[in-house]
Amino acid sequence: MKNFPDGFYWGAATASYQVEGGIEHCDWAQAAREGRVPPCGDACEHYSRYEADFDLAQELGHTAHRFSVEWARIEPVQGQFDTEAIAHYRKVLQALKSRNIKPFVTIWHFTLPVWFTDKGGFEQADSPETFARYAAHVVSELGDLCEHFSTMNEPNVFGSNGWLRGSWPPFKRFAVTDMVSITNSGRMYESKASKGIRPLFLYLKVMKNLAVAHNAAYEAIKKVSPATEVSVVKHVIVFAANWNPLNKIKAVIANYAWTAIFINRVKNHVDSIGLNYYFYTQFGDTRQWKKTDMDWNFAPEHIYDALMRLAQYKKPLFVSEGGLADHDDSDRAEYIQKQVAGTWRAIKDGADVRGHLYWSLMDNYEWALGFEKQFGLIKINYDTQERTIRPSAYVYKEIIENNGIV
Repeated sequence: MKNFPDGFYWGAATASYQVEGGIEHCDWAQAAREGRVPPCGDACEHYSRYEADFDLAQELGHTAHRFSVEWARIEPVQGQFDTEAIAHYRKVLQALKSRNIKPFVTIWHFTLPVWFTDKGGFEQADSPETFARYAAHVVSELGDLCEHFSTMNEPNVFGSNGWLRGSWPPFKRFAVTDMVSITNSGRMYESKASKGIRPLFLYLKVMKNLAVAHNAAYEAIKKVSPATEVSVVKHVIVFAANWNPLNKIKAVIANYAWTAIFINRVKNHVDSIGLNYYFYTQFGDTRQWKKTDMDWNFAPEHIYDALMRLAQYKKPLFVSEGGLADHDDSDRAEYIQKQVAGTWRAIKDGADVRGHLYWSLMDNYEWALGFEKQFGLIKINYDTQERTIRPSAYVYKEIIENNGIV
C-alpha cells in the first residue's frame, strides 16, 4: 500500500472557457468568429449545470476541485466589475463547500477580455498593473469562500502558442513555414499569423510581463487578504537525454528555458506552486512510445521528474493538472495509477506535495482542437449534454478512498 500523507486532497480540474459556455467577450470567442479557431459555443453548459456536475464529483469521492473564473465576465469593460458574475462564482464556491469539496480558484486561465487584447494585452507595459487590479478584486470578492488562489495558468504555454507558434491568439509567429494548420473533425483552421523575427522578441517581452504581473498580483492580493494562499500554475515539460553529452546539454538548456527562467522570476512571490504535467521528451530517444490521443508520449510516471524539478524551490506543491486524451477510456485508469504512483514517489523523495487534481473532471473544449479530444473522467454528449461517468473514474475513486494505491 502506497499511502499518502494525512490531509492530502484529491480531485479534478476545469477551466471556465472550456466548460462554461456562453462566453462571447473574450479573445478566443472573437478568434472563433473570425474562423481562426473552432467555436466553443455552449461547451458543457457548466455555467448552469455546475451543481449537478459537483454532485458527480462528490459521488466520485473528490475532496478538492480546481476551476477558473472568467476575466471577461467579471470585468467586461475596463475598470467596471460585474456584480452578477461575482455573485455567480460565489454560488459556485458555496456549492463546492456544501459538498465538502475544497475549492482552488485560478484567476486567469488563458482567455482575455477583448478590451484588454485590443490595447495590446500582455505586450503592454501597464499590463501587470491592470492584471493585479483584477486579481485583487477577485480575491476581495471571493476570498471569504476560498483559501487558495492561483494567479495564472501555464504562462509559457500561453506565450509560446501565441507568439512563437502563432496557433493561439494573438496569432503571432516566429517560424520558417508559411502556414500553421490544425485539422479538427475534417475542417481546416489556418493561422494567418504575422510572421518574422519580431514575434520572438515580443514573446520574451510577454514572458517578462507575465512574471511581473504575477508578482504584482501577489502583492495586491496580500494587501486585501493577507492570509490567502497564492500560487502560480506552471506547466513543466520534462526534458531528458540519452548517454550523448550533447543531448544532456540540450536537456539542461531546455529545462532552464522552459521552467527555470519563469519560476526564478516569481519564486519570492509564491506560497505554493501548482504543477501541470503532460510531456516527457528525451533527446536521442529511439524508443517507440505508446501514444495518447493527443499523440503525446504515454509517460505518466515521469510526473516524478517534474515534481522533483519544482521541489528544489522549497515550496509546497500540488498537482494542478495531469491527464490524457483517451476516447475509449482504455488507457486512463493505467495512466492515473502510474501518475499517482509517480507523485507518491516524489513525496517519498522529499517533495512537499499536498494534493492531486486530474485533468479534467469532464470532457471539454481543447482549445484550437475543439471538442474532439476527450480528457474527462466524465464523458459529455454535446448534443444532449448528458453526463456519463467513465469506468476509469471509479479506479481514481478507489485511490481517493484509500488515500493511496493498493
